[in-house]
Amino acid sequence: MIPPPPDDTALVQRHADLVRRIAHHMAARLPASVDVGDLIQAGLIGLLEAARNYSGAHGASFETYAGIRIRGAMLDELRRGDWAPRSVHRRLREISAAIRTIEQEEGREARDAEVAKRIGISLDEYHDSLSDATRCQVLSTSARDDDDSDMDCAAEGGPQQDLERSEFQHELAAAIQSLPQREKLVLSMYYDDELNLREIGAVLEVSESRVCQIHGQALLRLRARLAAYAADGGAA
Repeated sequence: MIPPPPDDTALVQRHADLVRRIAHHMAARLPASVDVGDLIQAGLIGLLEAARNYSGAHGASFETYAGIRIRGAMLDELRRGDWAPRSVHRRLREISAAIRTIEQEEGREARDAEVAKRIGISLDEYHDSLSDATRCQVLSTSARDDDDSDMDCAAEGGPQQDLERSEFQHELAAAIQSLPQREKLVLSMYYDDELNLREIGAVLEVSESRVCQIHGQALLRLRARLAAYAADGGAA
């Protein structure tokens, strides 16, 4: 690897701690099998690329720009692991559709046993799928948040895009408010308070794996309840 120019080297040295912070924050939301050292190594490459490519014309500080590149490099490393085959995503779609159907038929929240029976799997398999939903969401959400094209295109769009975004945010907020209290609480602690699954488990006095299941259930229930909005041509 060609060493960076002196100025770039200084940037990399000053922001090495940023790589470690991001790696540990991301690892706390991922399965224990993910090696934080691999994330740090990938993040350092992202930091080096950021130092070489940064320009004030991006309209953001170097730390903000580097953070996007670092997380992007870590996500690329995770995707190369390919832990979630297509069958996992297919199963999650089936669960979401079953939740939507049951809630429309019964006029109440779909229960775990009902959903599992509807798609023909055991309750244990269903709970495993809920955990998969949490892990899939970590990757997909981070991928959207870390898309550096937003930095270049933030000023693009128009009134229609702004309206669609506002309408979707309203629908999402309403869907979150309609969740069962425990699912809503887990989402709040995970996304607003930025607690990891282990920390949430300590607050709720349940296991980390149970928190993972509750989180996954909330995500799939939201997906089911927002499906009608998306089908009507709303923002996805």
